[in-house]
Amino acid sequence: MTATTKDHILIFDTTLRDGEQSPGATMSHNEKLEIAVLLDEMGVDIIEAGFPIASEGDFKAVREIAGNARNAVICGLSRARFMDIDRCWEAVKHAERPRIHTFIGTSPLHRAIPNLTRDEMADLIHKTVSHARNLCDNVQWSPMDATRTEHDYLCRVIGIAIRAGATTINIPDTVGYTAPRESANLITMLLKEVPGAEDITFATHCHNDLGMATANALAAVEAGVRQIECTINGLGERAGNTALEEVVMALKVRNDIMPYSTRIDTSKIMNLSRRVATVSGFTVQPNKAIVGKNAFAHESGIHQDGMLKNPENFEIMRPEDVGLAESSLPLGKHSGRAALKAKMKDLGYELADNQLKDVFMRFKVLADQKKEVFDEDLLALMADEGTMAAYDKIRVRELRVVCGTSGPQTAELTLTVDGKEHSVTATGGGPVDATFNAVQMIVPHGGRLALYNVHAVTEGTDAQATVSVRIEDGGHIAMGQSADTDTVVASAKAYVNALNKLLVRREKTAPAQ
Repeated sequence: MTATTKDHILIFDTTLRDGEQSPGATMSHNEKLEIAVLLDEMGVDIIEAGFPIASEGDFKAVREIAGNARNAVICGLSRARFMDIDRCWEAVKHAERPRIHTFIGTSPLHRAIPNLTRDEMADLIHKTVSHARNLCDNVQWSPMDATRTEHDYLCRVIGIAIRAGATTINIPDTVGYTAPRESANLITMLLKEVPGAEDITFATHCHNDLGMATANALAAVEAGVRQIECTINGLGERAGNTALEEVVMALKVRNDIMPYSTRIDTSKIMNLSRRVATVSGFTVQPNKAIVGKNAFAHESGIHQDGMLKNPENFEIMRPEDVGLAESSLPLGKHSGRAALKAKMKDLGYELADNQLKDVFMRFKVLADQKKEVFDEDLLALMADEGTMAAYDKIRVRELRVVCGTSGPQTAELTLTVDGKEHSVTATGGGPVDATFNAVQMIVPHGGRLALYNVHAVTEGTDAQATVSVRIEDGGHIAMGQSADTDTVVASAKAYVNALNKLLVRREKTAPAQ
């Protein structure tokens, strides 16, 4: 069981499980391993690494994360089924500190899914939690949709789970229905009414459908919860989960009224936020609390004057508290390798000599296109380098487009496919449409373009554009991302990157001949 004290809050990160369930947020195996290492280094207490029975890929990722973890408890999710629980244990058992997390929906709506009576479900909970505890001494149990479960029944099944050996009881607000006062009252009631509640850790898992996930989580903490389930950037199904950065910084900044501590090294928050945004393809909104681009920006003249006199006039936390450089000093075409290496280290990238050489060449090309290269440009460059290097079956060799008020819009495209060049000319309803049609001509596929998003990395007409593309095909989802000062070029590279990933996933799941 994870030790905790009265004033210490355990941070349970589910970015790799619930966060990845956001449509289109699927991460590659290596990306999951990278994020897990960063979470472990940041001080997350428990990492929910995945849903092992969901797929062979999920199982392998959880197993490898479990073997690599140095500090965090590594947790896997399982339904209330013996087969799920056994598979989960196989994935996490090599962790120094493993945990099995099993769940079942307990509300009237969710009891109707397996068509179980109250008594039948209670018996199943007893059997499955007991089975999990026989395998692992750290067991978490969740009554899914707890906040819409009848209070008498919720107390009953939580008591059964505790007697069966659960060491943590998580209370999920699965559909983001609860308000803060209800969240606090529910925990207060459970601590009072459930026998043995004082001997286990209560957790809260909130969704943001009504925009109250952070408020609900903090209200639950004040009522007695000592574990918060959350994700980086609030990533998650529908409107997302409680954002790790929000609850952690709220507890730090308002420690005067919420006297609780966490193990989180908050200076690592910004780097993790950026990496999760990159690998998931979900750009952080500019006005997002803590990690948004505008979180520490001040445009009003009154605010700027106040900031110059004393930053505390308009900032309740320092940028460096979350790992953001106090000032963003741009590099230029005259900057050398040492300056670039130092800047990349500040941004969280330790570059080996060979990698520095490659990145420096790309930086010089970018610096010739832009007057100034800012931190955000370098992050986009690194993201582009990483995604293109990982999936290189198809590469953009050359692109020329003709667009304007007089159609048709035309794209002349050359792709390198398995080392061979293929060139076509295609038309479309715009330069991007024509480009995508050209890709389709060279590499025919049945995928559907489900997302196309353009985000300006910095300001100005010479700004880099980061383009995100999601392709869906037969249950496979692939996200591609690329950055360039030419939006159409970035679009072509992002589309090709997504297509490369889609082809890789097809190959991995193809039945053996």
